[in-house]
Amino acid sequence: MRPYLLNDAHAYQAWRERKLNTFPVKVDELIIELNNPIKLVDKEINDLKSVCEKANMVIYRCTKDSDPKQTVMALAHQLGLQELDENICADEDRLSAIEDTTGKNANYIPYTNKALNWHTDGYYNSIQQRIHAFLMHCVRPAKSGGENTYLDPEVTYILLRDENPDYISALMQDDVMTIPANELDYREAQTGPVFYLDDLENLCMRYTARKRNIAWKQDKQVESALACLAEILQDNSYMFHYRLAANEGVIANNVLHKRTAYEDEAQQKRLLYRGRFYNRIACSQALKDVVNQ
Repeated sequence: MRPYLLNDAHAYQAWRERKLNTFPVKVDELIIELNNPIKLVDKEINDLKSVCEKANMVIYRCTKDSDPKQTVMALAHQLGLQELDENICADEDRLSAIEDTTGKNANYIPYTNKALNWHTDGYYNSIQQRIHAFLMHCVRPAKSGGENTYLDPEVTYILLRDENPDYISALMQDDVMTIPANELDYREAQTGPVFYLDDLENLCMRYTARKRNIAWKQDKQVESALACLAEILQDNSYMFHYRLAANEGVIANNVLHKRTAYEDEAQQKRLLYRGRFYNRIACSQALKDVVNQ
């Protein structure tokens, strides 16, 4: 079954119905408590995967303190996330400290206390290094602000396709979105689609709502599709709003997300650790069997 292909309406309708009927209604349905994230029990792994299979994301809450970087690496490994992205803002272990900084990372908005608009992680990466999952672990929340909003790309695809299937065609073009070269991190210009299928035919998305340093294909259908997408991102009933507390985190198959601005305590700055991965969260065999029916 290939529900994302526009020429298979039957497969799409079956997948759409299942996706929306099982999609979590409240953010509380995304939260899984973990006793020891360094060594999960089978039920915790199954619960994490089960929620993620429904919404492409899950929020975890550690009931006990643990080393934050060790937590990120251990959780990632236990969920099949092993291909860590290497970037200039990351530490030697390829994890990034997301905090308001005056260092070299201050050139990038995630490393400030400013609001972050809608985006998927690594939308500027090359085809060979596309980000398909991320894990963010909160060490300390901000004094105020810093709330995230999340939206599943599969639901975004459904909302767009239901409005006009031509919008999907427009945004799946290989030349629809270009991020210009960046001399600061020696990155070449990257051109590609918004929606695409990975090697395992999972539906993926690369997107940013930024207005500067981006070039969209000059096409009326693309323009209409982007306008519709912007309306969807204004507000819809499938969004989740959540402010991570200490010892909480989010694991996601690179869902769309944004962040409000925040204010820090003078001596207790907001700090999260982020890992970005080239592969996705390993799904259960039960889901594979359903999808292949």
